[in-house]
Amino acid sequence: MYKVCTLEDCTDADILAGIDAAVADGCDIISMSLGGPSVPFHENSMAVGTFAAVEKGVFVSMSAGNSGPDHTTMENEAPWMLTVAASTMDRLIRSTVRLGNGLAFDGESVYQPNMSAAVLYPLVYAGASSTPDANFCGNGSLDGFDVRGKIVLCDRGNGVLMLAKGVEVLRAGGVGMVLANQFIDGFSTLAISHVLPASHVSHVAGAAILNYIKMTARPTAQFSSGGTLLGTSPAPAITFFSSRGPSTQNPGILKPDITGPGASVLAAWPFHVGPPSAGTDHGPTFNFQSGTSMSAPHLGGIAALIKSKHPEWSPAVIKSAIMTTAYTTDHFGRPILDEQLRAADLFAVGAGHVNPEKAMNPGLVYDITPADYIGFLCGLYTNKEVSVIARKAVDCSAVKVIPERLLNYPSITVIFPPSWDSTVPMLVERTVKNVGEVPAVYYPHFDLQDNAMNVSIVPASLRFSRVNQVKTYTVTVWPRTGKASMVVQGALRWVSDKYTVRSPIRVTFAGQ
Repeated sequence: MYKVCTLEDCTDADILAGIDAAVADGCDIISMSLGGPSVPFHENSMAVGTFAAVEKGVFVSMSAGNSGPDHTTMENEAPWMLTVAASTMDRLIRSTVRLGNGLAFDGESVYQPNMSAAVLYPLVYAGASSTPDANFCGNGSLDGFDVRGKIVLCDRGNGVLMLAKGVEVLRAGGVGMVLANQFIDGFSTLAISHVLPASHVSHVAGAAILNYIKMTARPTAQFSSGGTLLGTSPAPAITFFSSRGPSTQNPGILKPDITGPGASVLAAWPFHVGPPSAGTDHGPTFNFQSGTSMSAPHLGGIAALIKSKHPEWSPAVIKSAIMTTAYTTDHFGRPILDEQLRAADLFAVGAGHVNPEKAMNPGLVYDITPADYIGFLCGLYTNKEVSVIARKAVDCSAVKVIPERLLNYPSITVIFPPSWDSTVPMLVERTVKNVGEVPAVYYPHFDLQDNAMNVSIVPASLRFSRVNQVKTYTVTVWPRTGKASMVVQGALRWVSDKYTVRSPIRVTFAGQ
């Protein structure tokens, strides 16, 4: 573990020193739960530092960011990183809100004290205060508003931490808090170590509770602790905070790459959390944390597992194994959903949810060398800018330039510019290496909506007679007549008797 941050800041010098120390110490995997604004790679110390690590054969897992659910909020976009989104697990740390009219809504809270089921407390909405933005329960916002002995309904957001909202309610004399999502947050809830009885509920539940308050002369409520509930659905689902693509720095590379567990993750903690536990004078020394900072280490651990079995695999091959074996359905076989309970798009879920067992034996893999990344960068930047990233002089006129769509990436992204002649197809070439059983024959299958676009592939099959044998294929894409402006999402699957090797596809036809 390398400490590169203080409570105040993370300097570029410290981040680079940490990466260099990890490489010098012989680390195989670097997991970095850090991020920052989307800037060109030559201005991004983490992009420069991790490129150096990947050159030395070190795999890098990075958090996608916690600025979702809006699109184009991605951090850590470079193709040599594994960029990890955050999804939920099938577990609810349940805290139920029961209203005076008999309605009940399940939410989440880590702090679950014993409260009398016979007592109903007055229920108020913080937004009824005359103080601006009091509904968000920021510091001091409840001054002059009578919440003593009452449960307070607060809205999530406005830059106020969820834990801090409960602190304000407690300071003002409240006995409990219902934390309601805004519309953009949808159905995603988190387990927080609140300082008072609380429940984090969905936007739909919050709207129903607010309506009850407005329509009732003396609204009341109570909490009932439900403990840990397993087997909840939908799971996995993309959580509201997980940053979304497309990448602003390389839109021709699909980001994020993958998703993994990142919501309400149980973790050891260096100090006591929350109110005292029963029979003690202090809180527990564990916590539930949420963020892509939680999902990136999960993927780092899985990469270490793969590396332990295949020490000769490059970082790009490990990434390929993780991406092409990911699953795209939840525990009930339905599409992975987002915070609005809609099918998550590729900019939210990437290749899908990681499947560690299948990633150990992927069948076919896509490899990328450091020289390939240099060719890719020469398609984006000047000689001087590429030289900053490569940390050596690079003359792009002497390098084979690789357009984004032709980088040997495990996903496929094609962008037709507005000036493109719609009768002219776009070609995408990929090379795969067989790391599975032999002999083997793989046949291609496209998962695309009917009549979405014209697509073809050659050859019609990939035949392998030995391990590490390499084959190249070409996908041809062009729009159908009258469909010059649209977006198509789907996948290409290479299927053998034993393996399915899946690459997500996103094609944008910009129109004329």
